[in-house]
Amino acid sequence: MLQSVGGAAEAAQRGAPFAGRAGVRPRIRGPGRRRPRHHGSRANAPPDGDARRRETMADMTDTATPIGGTPRPAVDLGSDAAARQVTGRAPVPAELADGPFLRACRRESVTHTPVWFMRQAGRSLPEYRKLREGIGMLDSCRRADLVTEITLQPIRRHHVDAAIFFSDIVVPLIAVGVGLDIVAGVGPVVDEPFGSAADLERLRPLEPDDVPYVTEAVGTLVGELGATPLIGFAGAPFTLASYLVEGGPSRTHARTKALMYGEPELWHALCDRLATISSAFLRVQIAAGASAVQLFDSWAGALSEADYRTYVQPHSARVLAEVGATGVPRIHFGVGTAELLPAMAEAGADVVGVDWRTPLATASSRVGPDRAVQGNLDPAVLLADERVVAEHVRRVLADGAAAPGHIFNLGHGVLPETDPGVLTRVVELVHEHSRREG
Repeated sequence: MLQSVGGAAEAAQRGAPFAGRAGVRPRIRGPGRRRPRHHGSRANAPPDGDARRRETMADMTDTATPIGGTPRPAVDLGSDAAARQVTGRAPVPAELADGPFLRACRRESVTHTPVWFMRQAGRSLPEYRKLREGIGMLDSCRRADLVTEITLQPIRRHHVDAAIFFSDIVVPLIAVGVGLDIVAGVGPVVDEPFGSAADLERLRPLEPDDVPYVTEAVGTLVGELGATPLIGFAGAPFTLASYLVEGGPSRTHARTKALMYGEPELWHALCDRLATISSAFLRVQIAAGASAVQLFDSWAGALSEADYRTYVQPHSARVLAEVGATGVPRIHFGVGTAELLPAMAEAGADVVGVDWRTPLATASSRVGPDRAVQGNLDPAVLLADERVVAEHVRRVLADGAAAPGHIFNLGHGVLPETDPGVLTRVVELVHEHSRREG
């Protein structure tokens, strides 16, 4: 149930552990990783309403040049310590801030469309399977050395434009004392499902000292990745609440909805505590050096728009707002959320992830001009022949060109039976085709 793409949710559906990324010891600046020259605009400048966030981001970077604008000098915050006091993290180096992934998040011009894959580390990689032999998922997530290696593996192999931290969305719940295990072939299983006000006492706030392996691994990764940004992640309150109430994965979320409708005060109290935990987990990763974060709401597609706005959006919005104070780009992703996209955008993300069911041009029109989009190749397409894969990649790129910013990804996680060589070729196709169009 790893992070990479829908976190615990995806892994649970397939009985597969979720993977973020894996790694190398030498600094990974990968072949062909040139610093962009930023010619040719594929994105529009942010509207005035984003001015405050843009200034925050500019203050954290050495350069931040709006389209059509002039380069800004680095803001001297005196020291990394001073910067941390203001933003919760040290300034982002120019080589990261000026790279294609973070520029696309900010809807700025890019030399090529950036690409990474949800669950890019995981069972599709033979090196991952070998490394995980005899090691349980939770142990893999709580050993900094393994987290680092797994996070770096797909960077080494595929030369994607961003790494995503290897973990699982339930890790912070376990860290605060919730009795929970990740069962192979099933997913997260809660010892005692939540259902009463008394259960709230089992959810204390998360402290950085609860997850020292996260701080250590992120710090090591930032040093190893060089100019490749690291994406931190967490599960959204609704998806975490669903696991706690159902006791494990569910196709109907019947108990979750019964609690939501029947005891709304208890529901909101539960989600409030989970928002506190998710926000803290993201801020630990940011403080250690993550350059962006993704909030996974894997099960949100089970809700109507009205229910999402009433029972879910306020809590996700709180997480995104608290993380937003750090200035890092925020990505918000859910599965089956076509009708929820406007509400998810309003929750406060800078980038909205889109699954394969909704064309990116349609999704972009729903989230508005002040949001970039991420996605959305159907993971099953990767099992087809090379000609079909190339055709679909070009189609997604063409569709994404209608958005003010586009990050190429899958519409869900990499399937375990995917040939890693196909993923590598997709990265090459995205870079080549989008560069020609740029």
